[in-house]
Amino acid sequence: MDKKIKSALISVFYKDGLEPIVKLLSGLGVTIYSTGGTQQFIEKLGISVIPVESLTTYPSILGGRVKTLHPSVFGGILGRRDNETDVQEMKQFNIPEIDLVIVDLYPFEETLAHALSPAFNGTREDAEKSIIEKIDIGGPSMIRAAAKNFRDLLVVAAKKDYTALEELLQQKQGSTTIVERKNFAAKAFETVAHYDVAIAKHFFSASQAEAPEPLNFIESVPHPKAMRYGENPHQAGIFYGDLEQLFTQLNGKELSYNNLVDVDAAMQLIAEFPAGSIAADGTTFAIIKHTNVCGVAQRSTTRQSWDDALAGDPESAFGGVLVTNSAIDTTTAEAISEIFFEVLIAPSFDEAALKILKGKKNRILLQLKAQPVQDKQYKSVLNGVLVQEVDKGNYLEWKETGGRETTAAEKNDLIFANIIGKHLKSNAIALVKQKKLIGKGCGQTSRIDSLRQAVEKAKQFNFDLKDAVMASDAFFPFNDCVKMGHEAGITAFIQPGGSIRDADSIEYCKQHNLAMVITGMRHFKH
Repeated sequence: MDKKIKSALISVFYKDGLEPIVKLLSGLGVTIYSTGGTQQFIEKLGISVIPVESLTTYPSILGGRVKTLHPSVFGGILGRRDNETDVQEMKQFNIPEIDLVIVDLYPFEETLAHALSPAFNGTREDAEKSIIEKIDIGGPSMIRAAAKNFRDLLVVAAKKDYTALEELLQQKQGSTTIVERKNFAAKAFETVAHYDVAIAKHFFSASQAEAPEPLNFIESVPHPKAMRYGENPHQAGIFYGDLEQLFTQLNGKELSYNNLVDVDAAMQLIAEFPAGSIAADGTTFAIIKHTNVCGVAQRSTTRQSWDDALAGDPESAFGGVLVTNSAIDTTTAEAISEIFFEVLIAPSFDEAALKILKGKKNRILLQLKAQPVQDKQYKSVLNGVLVQEVDKGNYLEWKETGGRETTAAEKNDLIFANIIGKHLKSNAIALVKQKKLIGKGCGQTSRIDSLRQAVEKAKQFNFDLKDAVMASDAFFPFNDCVKMGHEAGITAFIQPGGSIRDADSIEYCKQHNLAMVITGMRHFKH
């Protein structure tokens, strides 16, 4: 059923984009009710507006906390026009019908981000007060009320929907269909739901002393973007999130579903080597394929780190995602351009390097602006969601248990190898020599098979495993991996320990003068 907008209630925090709508409403002869700053904004446009206080007979009180919470307002929103009792009661109490509600919400998320940032000038108590004051009460109440009564009125709950409303007013002269009203109602409920989730997450957050555990999975991620397809062409896919917070895309096609999965893996790995840290002793360059590291090296120059990362497995690098923690210079760009790759991520690009890399229009070049800040990871399983903390850290302890102490060179390689093993699918084995991945095994159903794969990879590309080191993401269930590694030339091992047969592997190392480090920290990745 079509409804004609004859009256509107407008009360918004953000005024940008509102002017053309107000002028259209005025031109259509719509009676406008408003409050506070919105009322003043409309009056400055020279448009007649009725203060909400004239309906409630109460001024805005308690510092603005109470101004629209009144039967004269909510009755006009919730009154059912086809219900005789409602109609009679509205007449009895002089409650006007409201056909359009334009209300947005206080900027809670923006205030929260500012109050918790170093830029906030005040105490922790001041920050908490500013956050609490931006918890909107009247706004969500009016939005929910209007959305509930979509059969009789239209609700607009965010400025992102102003354009759609403006087009509707222009094209249909203030008339709306029930389908249109219901669609706007759906958006309104979603807006309020996201707002409530943000507030609930703050109250459940670790920053709140003795916060209880939530009884529901509470997440809301905005900015949906449709993918060309999902993991395969017959699957639809959508990404929720704002990539512009993390990257500036300098070239190439749109990121695909699979690109994003690999870019995420690349970002997780390179985050282990922040520029200027002890872990980033030089430039780190890595190549990711199907979320696994297939090449990685740490060297004094970007070009050398690229060359050595590529040498680790030049076959798997084809069509990979590349990531580094250093600027891409001209010589590196020339070398990279010799192979086909999907994505390159770097903190900066020299101008000449960028020109070279842009030679292929589909190459995706991402300039890193910020690392994603994540404390939790989610995975949909069965009829629910698994939630876990992000796997942070490399090792909990450094327990030398072998036949000798690790040398300085072995220790550096073991630390490096353990990080790489952490970013391979289980069962994972990483073989490293001079901070370069020279063999890896991942995704196998037994640890010994992963080791066989790693050794074969090293042999395939003519690497000498003598004096190399081995990292395992989980314990050695038997001494067979240590034995095979030793026979291949490995001299030092790192693993979390925890097997009931740890002693077997340790004893083998003692008998053959091999180094072994127990970390106490497993890095399964499924």
